[in-house]
Amino acid sequence: MKIARRSFLLAPIGMRAQEAAGRWTEAQAWAWYKKQGWLVGCNYTPAYAINQLEMWQADSFDAKAIDRELGLAEGIGLNTLRVFLHDLLWTTDSAGLVKRMNTFLGICQRHKIKPMFVLFDSVWDPYPKAGKQRSPKPGVHNSGWVQSPGAEILGDPAKFAKLEAYVTGVMSAFAKDARVLAWDLWNEPDNTNGNSYKSTELAGKSTHIEVWMPKVFAWARSTKPVQPLTVGVWQGKDWSNNESMSPVDRMLIGMSDVISFHNYSAAPEFEKRMKALERLKRPLLCTEYMARGAGSTFEGVLPVAAKYDVAAYNWGFVQGKTQTDLPWDSWQKPYVGREPSVWFHEIFRKDGKPYRQEEVDLIRKLASEKSRR
Repeated sequence: MKIARRSFLLAPIGMRAQEAAGRWTEAQAWAWYKKQGWLVGCNYTPAYAINQLEMWQADSFDAKAIDRELGLAEGIGLNTLRVFLHDLLWTTDSAGLVKRMNTFLGICQRHKIKPMFVLFDSVWDPYPKAGKQRSPKPGVHNSGWVQSPGAEILGDPAKFAKLEAYVTGVMSAFAKDARVLAWDLWNEPDNTNGNSYKSTELAGKSTHIEVWMPKVFAWARSTKPVQPLTVGVWQGKDWSNNESMSPVDRMLIGMSDVISFHNYSAAPEFEKRMKALERLKRPLLCTEYMARGAGSTFEGVLPVAAKYDVAAYNWGFVQGKTQTDLPWDSWQKPYVGREPSVWFHEIFRKDGKPYRQEEVDLIRKLASEKSRR
């Protein structure tokens, strides 16, 4: 089955709303954003889970642990989370997934937190399997995280088309639910994952993404969600004009209701990237930042985000089985039996104590100040 690409998807970023098949207008996007207040949160995986599957599957989902950790989040002023799902959760237990998502949303609501759900993810292990997940590799960052969909599905039009049921099923269940903030349809879709799974990565990923991303947006919009849709840009050196961006990035920005992006650089580069995206005249959400060893810190980046009312989601929360307190280079030189000199991600230790008290004090202070304005 051959699927033709539609040329308008690579049209200039300034395309009109009607050309983007249901994309919110700028006025709609700003009306939604102004109702939220300043959004400050994290990318959240419970400490007990090595990946999305272990977080949500029936035999490992732990509502009490989540409630305890979200109490920590509420205590420092976080009001949103970015939370990953997986297509295998739907194909193996759709009713159970909806039930557990509803439980999760109830916990979030008690803690005054609104999550953004991520449906697909192109990063880390391209061969996911449902069921019991493997143990973490000693000393290695995010050693058990899995892609969604896996390479076997992404490259096969017949198999990928079956994922329409996942997108529409999950979103239909919560498309009108005020407890859900937004839908991030695909994390770093064109990430080739070369530093960790180079020998097994799917060839031509960007080509597949250019074909499938419009389909995913169309499936999502068919549920008529009251929440915005987005997919973030994350690579490239210059976002200041259309021509300097990749075809995939131009496509993502042209279809997203609100603009999301990732940046793990120090504050000056973060501000530069943010300002480059301001030309798009839509709300900005930084859905990944904060890697201390790379120069992206709370004290550097978060005040800039607060100043410009840009939503900010750091990577990580409580030290756990993802081991993302370890740096990216642990894939080449595992930190076995030793901590890095500086944690890469995470805010809290396993016992619930802050890694750095001054960081949680800053988050709490900025969140409090912004909520009073």
